[in-house]
Amino acid sequence: MEFNNIYQSLISGSEKLALVGLGYVGMPIAVEFAKHVKVIGYDINEKRVNEYRNGIDATNEVGEAIKYTTVEFTADPAKLKEAKFIVVAVPTPVNDDNRPDLRPIEGACCTVGRNLSAGTIVVFESTVYPGVTENICVPLIEKESGLRCGVDWKIGYSPERINPGDRIHTLTSITKVVSGMDEESACEIKKVYDMIIKAGTFPVSDIKTAEAVKVVENSQRDINIAFMNEIAIICDKLQIDTDEVLAGMNTKWNALGFKPGLVGGHCIGVDPYYLTNAAEKLGYHSKIILNGRQVNDSMGAFVADAAIKEMVEAGKAPKKSTVVILGLTFKENCPDTRNSKVVDIINRLREYEIHPVVADAWADPEIADREYGVKLVPWEELPKADCIVVAVGHSEFRSMSMMQVKELFKAELPDEEKILIDVKSLYRMDELRASGMRFWRL
Repeated sequence: MEFNNIYQSLISGSEKLALVGLGYVGMPIAVEFAKHVKVIGYDINEKRVNEYRNGIDATNEVGEAIKYTTVEFTADPAKLKEAKFIVVAVPTPVNDDNRPDLRPIEGACCTVGRNLSAGTIVVFESTVYPGVTENICVPLIEKESGLRCGVDWKIGYSPERINPGDRIHTLTSITKVVSGMDEESACEIKKVYDMIIKAGTFPVSDIKTAEAVKVVENSQRDINIAFMNEIAIICDKLQIDTDEVLAGMNTKWNALGFKPGLVGGHCIGVDPYYLTNAAEKLGYHSKIILNGRQVNDSMGAFVADAAIKEMVEAGKAPKKSTVVILGLTFKENCPDTRNSKVVDIINRLREYEIHPVVADAWADPEIADREYGVKLVPWEELPKADCIVVAVGHSEFRSMSMMQVKELFKAELPDEEKILIDVKSLYRMDELRASGMRFWRL
């Protein structure tokens, strides 16, 4: 069976491309491909599918473009039978013990297998550890389809690199790593992605290598941020400002420019566990990567403890204080709350019987309540605070003047009893000092 004419069939319109999984990754890919070829967008979440059909983009990744796309959104898996090129972009989280949770991708494999047509190329974009695509996905698809991989259908891997909320490093402007099970599939996969990736594609020799690229690139970022977080902890003990130290460091030509922070989201806080899990299966136990994860996973508690310490030193009873947290999403100017480490701040405060009030206009209140037990409060209903934790760098928080920040506190409080915890160092040190408030920065 020939697979080297799939690209031409897609371009001519005689065949279709399908996306399995329409979240922050899959939906933008589907919309971009639909500018060039016929696209089926499949997701098991009927509510999400209906939103897209009605021109609503809850992810805020493509915005108004969702209203005009020609993607055929569906929750009917049988529609996948019409596709000759299938891209799988489902989430790959970790379990409570930080081990890879492959159930979503295994479920997607079964769905694809049951609806696979002979002559199809299947490409996985979901983040996995090296070996998953060929050792887990292929057998599942073969079992469900009755078709032989390499003979009746072929497989490839191209790790997603979408950065939610980023309007500069977008899907088309990020180099795309591509791979296939053999030269024929790799060539065809490259041609298909070259349709939409303006920055170009970067072929690697095999699927395992492509899988490793993704988990290694995010593990590298995680380790660098962990180092900055450890520096922040040390600077806090030394009673010097981390941001000023890093500003000085960054004047050197070879400084990397990383900053401390809460490391959440669907990639950086998860992918290192996929890499170390693969290493452990081969008898190697991480000496650096897992230590970095431990540091980063501890930062929510560190911030909460700092807030409690500041309240105690200001003569307040933390249990009786009104604590307001601004921001819940895992990053600024983005509605994505997956693996948000702000939740760690909230949970740590709750351990001390402090029940913070949380506001974030970017986050979905239903998801916040369902996933984290956090009931978001509208801005206009926020109570006046004793302590404010600015946890996310949303533009509306960043643009607030010190006078506007001070208006969020109880009016009767003297300035020295107004406690501001600036997790993202959004406000200038000279402004903070001039405000007279008690403040702490990560």
